[in-house]
This record gives sequence, structure tokens and C-alpha cells, in this order.
Amino acid sequence: MRIAQIAPLSEAVPPKFYGGTERVVSWITEELVRQGHDVTLFASGDSKTSAKLAACTPEGLRLLGYRDHTASHLAMLHQIRRRAHEFDILHFHIDLLQYPLFEDLNHKCLTTMHGRLDVPDFMPVYKTFTGMPLVSISDNQREPMPPTVNWLSTIHHGLPAENCPYYPEANGGYLAFLGRISPEKRPDRAIEMAIRSGVPLKIAAKVDKADQDYWDEVIEPMIHHPLVDYIGEINEEQKKDFLGNALALAFPIDWPEPFGLVMIEAMSAGTPVIAFRNGSVPEVIADGVSGVLCESMDEAVAAVDKVKTMSRAGVRRHFEGQFTAECMVKKYVAAYEQLIAGQNAVIKLPTASAFAPHYGELNGSARPSLSAAAMPA
Repeated sequence: MRIAQIAPLSEAVPPKFYGGTERVVSWITEELVRQGHDVTLFASGDSKTSAKLAACTPEGLRLLGYRDHTASHLAMLHQIRRRAHEFDILHFHIDLLQYPLFEDLNHKCLTTMHGRLDVPDFMPVYKTFTGMPLVSISDNQREPMPPTVNWLSTIHHGLPAENCPYYPEANGGYLAFLGRISPEKRPDRAIEMAIRSGVPLKIAAKVDKADQDYWDEVIEPMIHHPLVDYIGEINEEQKKDFLGNALALAFPIDWPEPFGLVMIEAMSAGTPVIAFRNGSVPEVIADGVSGVLCESMDEAVAAVDKVKTMSRAGVRRHFEGQFTAECMVKKYVAAYEQLIAGQNAVIKLPTASAFAPHYGELNGSARPSLSAAAMPA
């Protein structure tokens, strides 16, 4: 298939620093190329890919200092619109701008929804442009959306199996918290789990400006306990040892997480996940196999003992069976094929010329027909 992957322009693909969506776009793109598809990646010019790169900005807009990325995305979409005939599939990973611009090409488009969908500001678009085929990254992510949107599939994220290699033993014997310091991620719960269980906690996380007050007022006073080690933000290479040597990943979220890449990164390393049952968590974690699902702090503290006897090989097998990039792209290819099959089943109505010279009489050769796939039940 001839496939266009359309990435956000905020970061390179893959991102040089933080950027979950851009990492997923890279994994999809590289796996599609590996499987033999003809892929063009529309992204920033500093992106690295084995696909054909259509550079839409010199580099990621955040590093260029751009605050408003709308104009650059509109320019990219104009370029894609002019080249749309070159592709069988247009796969969007940006938020909303493509909805009105590609409404007449919905039959060859799909948009993966990467973020939370309970933002009231965006609802007018979802309610107005109901034809765009959408892919959710978890079933739970769909819940706030209007019933009229056009869901094509739910496809969980997957990552290359070698990105977070398997560690058969947790040599560090600590709980790991990885990601971002924010109220919805609940690092305070991770700290309480460590103190109450007597197991050390390592926190590898950044503090965004928006969360500075939360850090100053809530978390910073808590990290001086002897069992808590705050090490700050780490890179992709450091992440391997950090997750692989951990007894468990603490994922005590308090919000409807659309997916949570760090869960499958830990599982790839063989590290079980102790997670609160919110958002996508029950879809990702197999309770008692790849981690422990919790409803309360008491259950989370008790889970620390449970994971000590959990099979790390079993955690890795669960990852390999469901959350590799190969698994993810297999599902995307099925979605693409579903779209293309739908194109072939479209009812083609006769044009006005087919009715000439008398509009009330159909020319026999122009009689509309239904394919078997499009026949009404």
C-alpha cells in the first residue's frame, strides 16, 4: 500500500526528547516499511526514518521556539491535499485541522486519537465532522465522545521488542516511577507505597512549568525520606536499566489515561506494573500476569509483596503477545484494508448525463448497482 503518515510538527520523529505521539508514529512508520509498504512520512525536517521524508518544517517547532503551530500544520495539510492522489491511505496523528480539509476524502483517511477526549472545547468538531474514520488507543478513551463519531477500530500501542530489552532479574530491588510530576500521575501515591512497604522508590520524572506549584507544595517535601530517590528526567538509553532493574513500575494514576506507554515499556523489560484501575489500565495490564490492579492504597501496598513472586518471563510473554510494534501495525494494516474495501463497495450513482435526453428514463448501461458488500441487510 502507498501510505502517508502525518505527524505533529512539534517534535522530530522520533523525538529528541519527550514526545509520546512522535515515538508511536516512528514505530508505526518503521514497521510498515519493514513489512514492505511504500510509506511517506510528513514530519519535521530533523526526523529520522527509513520511509520517504516529506519535510514540512526545518526541525521540530518547539525547539525552533514557535508557540503557535497552527500555521505550520495548515501549510503541511495543504501540501498533503495536493499530493493526496499519490496515496491509498492518509493516516493522521494530529488533532483536528484535517477534519474539514479532507471531508471529501474520508474514504481514504483515518485519524489516531492520541490524547484525552473529554475536552469540551473540541466537541463542536467531533459533532460536526462525523465522517472521519477514527482509531482509539483504548476502548476507555472513547467514552466521552458523541455517539455519532465514526470509530474504525481500537488499536493499542506497541513498541519494538528491542527498545526495552528483557531483564530476567530485578537487580535493583526498587519501585520505579517514570514520566511526569503532575497531580494526575500521583507520584505522592508512589512515595506512600514505598514508605509503607519498606521498598525503595526511584523517581525519574520531569517537572513542567504547569506543575511547578504541585512540585513545590506537595512532592518536593516528600522526597527527602531515606527510601525515596529523585533522579530527575532520564533519556531513552538510561530508561532500559531503570525499568529493567526495578522490582515493579508504580503507575498510581488518578485520571482516565488514554493508554500509558510506560506500562508496556516496563512489561517489555519483564517488570510487572502496580497500577490503579483507571482509564486504559485494565486493558493493558493482565491482573496477576503482567502486574497488579489496585482500587486503594492498601491494595497497592499489598501488591508490592505480590510482585516479588511474579514471573518476569510471564510479564515479557504478555508484552510479546499483544504490545509489540508488529502487533500494532498488523492491526493498522487491517484497518487500512477495511477502508480500501469500503471504497470498492461505495454505491456509484449515475450522473446527470446518464439521464439525457429524458431525466425520467434511465439509460440501461448507466443503471446504478450495489456490490454484494454494500447490499442492505
